[in-house]
Amino acid sequence: MTLSASLTRRLVRSRALLAQRSSSSFVRNPSASASREVPTPLLFVSVKEWDPDSFRGVEHLSSFLSMKGFTSVHCDLSLPDPPTSLHSEKLMNHFVLDLKAQLRLAWHAAAFPPVLFARSAAALIAQAYISSNPVSGMMLMGEIPTSNEEVVERLLPTPLQEFDFEPKFPIALLTTPRKLEQLRKTNRLAQADAVDSFTAADMESQEALMKIESWLDDLGI
Repeated sequence: MTLSASLTRRLVRSRALLAQRSSSSFVRNPSASASREVPTPLLFVSVKEWDPDSFRGVEHLSSFLSMKGFTSVHCDLSLPDPPTSLHSEKLMNHFVLDLKAQLRLAWHAAAFPPVLFARSAAALIAQAYISSNPVSGMMLMGEIPTSNEEVVERLLPTPLQEFDFEPKFPIALLTTPRKLEQLRKTNRLAQADAVDSFTAADMESQEALMKIESWLDDLGI
């Protein structure tokens, strides 16, 4: 069996097991105990059935940030149905359109574009999204792919052109020291002077939460 056939079968099995699970969105409002309400919302994107790690820690992080006065919108997207005859560019387009649709359903009148958070493979969706949609900032976390080529066959059915957007807004990477070392060898964002890089041994640790909060403070939002 070829790797691409294996990927297609895995996607089919995932969808069957999840009984045609549809995309979902959840809004977490600022805690009543927060000292202020931040006007810039936070947007978390994941695809649990595509990469379970993209979903990990979102509830914990959004709950922590609600105590700081942030409104969070978590959009967990679904794979296309049927997931056969996939092309990676079409897959990314599907995710971006799905994310925009979920935002329309969940969104409230916000004064500023959101700060976008994405973990692991969802970093690909985040980069595809910001290529044509406004954001106030973007943080990529965890096992960020070093390149699109790295995840072909494992997560992408066909080669996907590397993203070439200009980082004209605040961007940060938060990952383990070992992963950051790998990223700096080949990943253009990790090599860019304008991109902030942070490390933590665990993405759900207090250390990671403090670095995220500090970065948001530095954005002045």
